[in-house]
Amino acid sequence: MNCIVVDDEPLARDILEEFIRKVPFLTLAASCKSGFDALDVLQNQKVDLIFLDIQMPDMSGIQLYESLNYKPLVIFTTAYSDYAVTGFELDAIDYLVKPFSFQRFIKAVNKAAALHKKQDVAEKEPPRDFMFVKDGTKIVKVSYDEILYIEGMKDYVKIVLKDKKMVLTLMSMQNMAERLPSRQFVRIHRSYIVSLSKIKMVEKNRVIIDKKYLPIGDSYKGNLMAALH
Repeated sequence: MNCIVVDDEPLARDILEEFIRKVPFLTLAASCKSGFDALDVLQNQKVDLIFLDIQMPDMSGIQLYESLNYKPLVIFTTAYSDYAVTGFELDAIDYLVKPFSFQRFIKAVNKAAALHKKQDVAEKEPPRDFMFVKDGTKIVKVSYDEILYIEGMKDYVKIVLKDKKMVLTLMSMQNMAERLPSRQFVRIHRSYIVSLSKIKMVEKNRVIIDKKYLPIGDSYKGNLMAALH
């Protein structure tokens, strides 16, 4: 598994680099001192796992991870346990509170390796052009081509379809983003994922889809522009 370390503290980076070198199935692709350095790496090489500090100047680990369209597996590392809930809401593999032992580190990376193996198996299966989601007591088939956009609503997401149809399902935006094919959909805001083929216009800080104006979050602009090009 190719991994990167993102932490503004040199000592924290050194410890993680040492731990990574001891694990045969981990390969350290880069060690980054800021979120901006990490973005540069993530745009230019394949990364399977991020060891990500939360509190960093300029861009927090959470802001960095939320801005990514394709999200590698992530293990958050921090000196503060207060962020644990937020970390798991973002579907983090684990949450390591500094200082952590090598044994605790191994426990986290073993979970990451198991999930990565499952993802490899899934990627070898033929791609589908639909998904099934639960809407109340029903399980509904949703074709990707029918989706205009998806809106996050606390614990639910609203899938807005053509002909003013919609499906409401209990799921996080992060889970929904992972289920959708990244070549067809892009997250433009904390609360919105849009179908690229349904965008009629990008105007300043919003996109227009089916006469609906949707906001573009500052941290998602780069992903949208890259997807459009």
